Amino acid sequence: MPLTQTSESGCPLSCEVCKGSGHTCSGKMKTCDADKDACVVLVSESSTKGRKSVSTFKACMKFKDCYSGFVSTTMSPNDYMVSNAHCCQSDGCNSVSVPLPHNNRTENGLMCPSCIVPFQETCPGTQTARCVGPETHCIYFAGNVQAGIINTKFATRGCATESACHTKAGAEVPSASYLYFLRRADCLPAPYPPGRGE
Repeated sequence: MPLTQTSESGCPLSCEVCKGSGHTCSGKMKTCDADKDACVVLVSESSTKGRKSVSTFKACMKFKDCYSGFVSTTMSPNDYMVSNAHCCQSDGCNSVSVPLPHNNRTENGLMCPSCIVPFQETCPGTQTARCVGPETHCIYFAGNVQAGIINTKFATRGCATESACHTKAGAEVPSASYLYFLRRADCLPAPYPPGRGE
């Protein structure tokens, strides 16, 4: 039997769908579109210009784009996101809650080019992000971001855990507040700064 939940008889997957502030949310069951063969529950802690929030997202998504586990990204000390997600492939399997991710903000000596640019798909990376905790890679993500009915271009560079490398160009990636459509998803090991391998 194939792993996908769209069976030969055409029975599509159903997932709980909601988003909200806090470490859980609850919503109605929704029948997934034919190309969405997984349910996801994602809880994230983020900081935008120093304003911190915790939020939860549950939805249908493509299993190939879904990463179960911990991801951390840092663009600056005041701009970061850590998330914990669970992907599954049976009806209503995302009705569970997942634990808040551990947020280790201790600098680890690695650095990456950094930038956050709305409304365009490139950014120069002229700033430097100091990587924290388990972040050992540099990312460069660009594409479109959707928040409700608003859809705009974006580009961002910074530090990330190796788990962020699971994300590939062409993926639809949820965060608790936004849906990212990635046209660029570069992920490379972070270099130690010259003479500063701490």
